[in-house]
Amino acid sequence: MITEAIILAGGFGTRLKHVLGNIPKPMAPVDGRPFLAYLFERLRGVGINHVILSTGYMHEKVQEYFGDSYRGINISYAQETTPLFTGGAIALASTYAKSNDILVLNGDTLFDIDFAVFQKFHFDKGNNITIALRKVENVERYGAVKVDADGNLLDFVEKGKLSGEGFINGGIYIVKKDWLLKQGMPSKFSFEKEILEMPSFRKNIVAYPFGGYFIDIGVPEDYYKAQREFGGLFPKAKYLFLDRDGTINKRVVGGYVTKPEEFVFLDGVKDALAIFAKKFDRIFIVTNQRGIGKKLFTEQQLEEVHSSMMKEIVDAGGRIDRIYHCVDLTCEETGRRKPEIGMAKEAKRDFPELDFAESTMVGDAISDLKFGYKAGMQTVYLLTDGDAPEETKDYTDKFYIDLKTFAETL
Repeated sequence: MITEAIILAGGFGTRLKHVLGNIPKPMAPVDGRPFLAYLFERLRGVGINHVILSTGYMHEKVQEYFGDSYRGINISYAQETTPLFTGGAIALASTYAKSNDILVLNGDTLFDIDFAVFQKFHFDKGNNITIALRKVENVERYGAVKVDADGNLLDFVEKGKLSGEGFINGGIYIVKKDWLLKQGMPSKFSFEKEILEMPSFRKNIVAYPFGGYFIDIGVPEDYYKAQREFGGLFPKAKYLFLDRDGTINKRVVGGYVTKPEEFVFLDGVKDALAIFAKKFDRIFIVTNQRGIGKKLFTEQQLEEVHSSMMKEIVDAGGRIDRIYHCVDLTCEETGRRKPEIGMAKEAKRDFPELDFAESTMVGDAISDLKFGYKAGMQTVYLLTDGDAPEETKDYTDKFYIDLKTFAETL
């Protein structure tokens, strides 16, 4: 099984410069997230645990966002001090990999392929390079790739020299590192022109066609297309889980909310909850209330707080379908205290239609994010207390300043 991948994320993005300004192309925001984040999500779902990011132009912006890991994937950086073109970038990045067979992706292309089928084809064939092909209605803009029925590479046809239906290079490869590094290529070379399209290398290359969603955001019209389509490709969540203290209401410094008059809604929260009521099928609160376990207040007092809170929420046009709370002092007691997901499992039992893959968890603490991450939800971190701790990047899909700001993006 392939566990390492290279993402080519060093391009200048010249054709998008007037649209993105001082943002490197792989960091182009699409539906509120960097384009590159969607590639990481795809890789995380197919067993990749180490990504080498080949960076160049404005590399610091990429590294600042992703750090050394993202959503459980370890990240290394192969930084180009001068442009190495695609071949040089792949060769340099491959030296950071421990494996011999490495997945390679373009950082400005999303191609939805069956990675298990792709890997099996690669290993069954035993070739040094395997290309994922995409069938399109008109190859003229891209250039065509010709293969026989067994996937053996026959020819590359330059962009503009052929039109009509055919196969194009989908920008995803599996490459054998040892073979590539033994070819004696210069430090700067084109992977496409000087490897894939060279007749002398043809016997080393096979290709497999896929028909999944494909988009290259390299030109403005396709970047705007991604903005329109990603909402459907990556569906909005139907179910919402909310932390309480620090998310809905102001925290009591050094203590707990023990009576209704101590419960103070954060600014904009009631407006946000009214928006959520129209957007989500189910809305839950999941809250750790260790103060009860410490005998500092009672279940009855908590019920009074929540009764008062719910009245204000409903009066403002909002809705909460169920509140789950945990009084455990430690996570180990029952597995209910966040970041453990016992309360999420209870919600699933109470509402069988609930799907964690279609759920979002919102909170202001790392335990909230881990809770959502472990359950397989999308996660939102609220910057209630200012900057996010470094650790949050491993567990967070989106960051917002407060709950209302998040609600207004829906």
